[in-house]
Amino acid sequence: MTQLPLRPNVGACLFNREGLVLVARRADQPSGEARSGVWQLPQGGLDPGEDPERAVLRELSEEIGTRNATVMGRMAEWLDYDLPAHLIGKALGGKYRGQTQMWFALRFLGEDSDIRLDADAHQEFDAWRWLPLAELPSIAVPFRRPIYERLARDFARYAIPG
Repeated sequence: MTQLPLRPNVGACLFNREGLVLVARRADQPSGEARSGVWQLPQGGLDPGEDPERAVLRELSEEIGTRNATVMGRMAEWLDYDLPAHLIGKALGGKYRGQTQMWFALRFLGEDSDIRLDADAHQEFDAWRWLPLAELPSIAVPFRRPIYERLARDFARYAIPG
């Protein structure tokens, strides 16, 4: 099973005017308020031939109901993670061993009222909040923590009021 491919994926660090980043609570795990991994950054699959920058804006529209954002930057390279053994064959439709992700830093240009978690028929999240970027690793499931640590470090220059 470890021969499964990595799923191409894009992720969004969406910063508000105060320099905080949007995290959302997974709708399939609503009872775990305090557990790590219940809260995460918006992210989603990259369709074959799709431009990653267009994909991240599409994912924002699907997952949080708005495209009211502008790209400020992106990671210099793709970041990969492998699922833990007990999730391989179950998570990600059972077709992938993990994900290869291109992460973007975006500035949210709208108001909090523009964020609509019920905008898509398949609601990914059921709650959201703004979080200091430095706290990102503390909310991550262990297999994603190295990526969230990297985002907290490399995207710190975007976590400023503006």
